[in-house]
Amino acid sequence: MSAVLYTPEVLALAIELARHPLTDDLPEHGEARSKSCGSTIVLGLSVAENGSVESVGVRSQACAIGQASAAIFAAGAKGADAVRIRQTREAIVGWLRHESALPDWPGLGVIAAAREYPARHAAVLLPWDAACSALNA
Repeated sequence: MSAVLYTPEVLALAIELARHPLTDDLPEHGEARSKSCGSTIVLGLSVAENGSVESVGVRSQACAIGQASAAIFAAGAKGADAVRIRQTREAIVGWLRHESALPDWPGLGVIAAAREYPARHAAVLLPWDAACSALNA
């Protein structure tokens, strides 16, 4: 039996994106698109002088998993730098391939069931891909 993918917690995270609007004052921008489902995310970031993320804005046209992943990313990105974001992306890839444990990023466990749905793997990675693009990481 497969894990339940669209739990109430996953669906609730889509609402959380309203807390992270994409605004014109976010100077760094990155986009990502899932080839498997067509979901897209645009991220805007502001970055401190030390390279850490200060704020995140998101515009998402994604499935519920992509939206939940974006909300998880946005909620945990403050204080992370490009290296941490790139390392977390790589750790997520390993986890999705069943090569490693769930990465250390706040809230990521909410979408853990997506690991068993390969068609949703790209949606999980969308915000990290967009952030890496924005930060040239």
